[in-house]
Amino acid sequence: MSQKVLLVAEDDENDALLLERALRRADSTFRMVRVVNGEELIGYLEKRAPYQDRSVHPDPDLVLLDLKMPRVDGFDVLQWRRDSAGARLLPFIVFSSSDLERDIRKAYSLGANSYVVKPMRSDALDGLVQALLAWWGRFNVGGRAAA
Repeated sequence: MSQKVLLVAEDDENDALLLERALRRADSTFRMVRVVNGEELIGYLEKRAPYQDRSVHPDPDLVLLDLKMPRVDGFDVLQWRRDSAGARLLPFIVFSSSDLERDIRKAYSLGANSYVVKPMRSDALDGLVQALLAWWGRFNVGGRAAA
């Protein structure tokens, strides 16, 4: 079985680095691939240039989606996903610093599979990453984006 791919849409370099380190500390079976905004995420999933070569840019098993990004934000990505037959089966976890009820409700109404508020402490991030990996990596049976 090939390595699972976690596609992370995160514009903040520090948040992405902290997440990558937490994945390494958790001895993750996921390979983290990062894009910096929603426009790149959609391009990746639609296999547009420069993401068309799946030997270099493999299909993801799971998407971690920040909401507040430039160009195309996380809400727009969720709307696109809902309208896109090829991405509907792919699990999307919103990973946001926002704990606003309106953001949480909107994300779920647009089809988010889960909503996680980014923890402030590294030990909390480690625990969260371990829980995510256990659920989405070992127990949950999910779909991939359509080829």
